[in-house]
Amino acid sequence: MTSVDLDAQVRAADLDRWLSSRFVDDLQARADLITLYAFEAELLAIPTRVTQPMLAEMRFTWWAEQLDGVFANTPRKGHPILEAMTEMVARRGLERTAFDALIEAHIGRVHKQPHDLDAFFTAPMQTAVHVLVGAGYGEAVAGAGKVFGLMQTGQESEAKAARALANKALKALPSKAFPAVAHASLSRSAPEPVKRLQLFWNTVRGRI
Repeated sequence: MTSVDLDAQVRAADLDRWLSSRFVDDLQARADLITLYAFEAELLAIPTRVTQPMLAEMRFTWWAEQLDGVFANTPRKGHPILEAMTEMVARRGLERTAFDALIEAHIGRVHKQPHDLDAFFTAPMQTAVHVLVGAGYGEAVAGAGKVFGLMQTGQESEAKAARALANKALKALPSKAFPAVAHASLSRSAPEPVKRLQLFWNTVRGRI
């Protein structure tokens, strides 16, 4: 699977963030962002492929074990996502904590625990921003991550109430990083042309 294949995989699995990634001009940065999203898409797909919670947990545990190789620069050979992740982690100086927390949150979900909005949405968005502009902007995007999580879990009125504070914090975010957050306020039910227009408008204004 090539980087082009990963791009197609993310487009099929996560249209909102794929559309946002089109606003990244630097092709290497865009590819790294797509790698991050492809990893998340793989995790999200696990419960759709197996019906037993313990089988799902085993698959999530496999991914957690593979992170050992990713962060030691010795990925499983021939696995395109793991190989691309290893290069991305080294190139961007990423830490492992958010990746482990995301896997643990997925394991919790298959056992019917509530969504961990920080692990599912905020921390991955902070990692995406790190990919684009480096460390130091976690607080600036925390509110946007919350809005994204609320939107994705069907809490649109709560998301609307949280947007003003999120946008205030986003004033500290470099414009180069905005494609990592531009999708936060998209409605899952909106058609693609509407999403494209909203993403363009969000990006121009630097608001969600």
